[in-house]
Amino acid sequence: MAGDVNLDEMATVHDTLVLEGPDGVGKSTLAERLSAQHGFQVIHSPRTPDHLDLATRYREILDRAGRILFDRCFVSELVYGPLHRGRSRITWSDALDLAERVIDRAGLFVHLTAAPPVIRRRLLDRDGEAAGLEEVTALVTAYQRVFSTLADYTKVLTLDTTAGELPSAG
Repeated sequence: MAGDVNLDEMATVHDTLVLEGPDGVGKSTLAERLSAQHGFQVIHSPRTPDHLDLATRYREILDRAGRILFDRCFVSELVYGPLHRGRSRITWSDALDLAERVIDRAGLFVHLTAAPPVIRRRLLDRDGEAAGLEEVTALVTAYQRVFSTLADYTKVLTLDTTAGELPSAG
């Protein structure tokens, strides 16, 4: 599917992009390209400390002016939270409210995915370590479920990066 997508056009017509998917799928690489070519402010969202309210944090970011590109955001908590801690620190009600705010900012959700063995190999090559194939598969499956639900409420563009090349951003 990636070859059919014109990312330059996508970046031109959206003021907010949310890039999501498991570690090693290409989010940061794509974020760098889109930021350099289209002037997005990149917000990289590492794990938020437990004492901070995630929904409030993302609402504040979404209230900012200008073009914003999220390199991971609240969607990750819906995936990683249940898998790593047994629960998400963000409710589906909050997630849908935040998704609506993304939409109101002329936003688009981009679900990056790849075959689990490919993701695992990329992580090993990049970091020298990676979760086991079972855990990577669970993450890919969880992202598919979360985006399947979000797609009932908003536009979601899914890009498969298994072939190793992200579509050109320009």
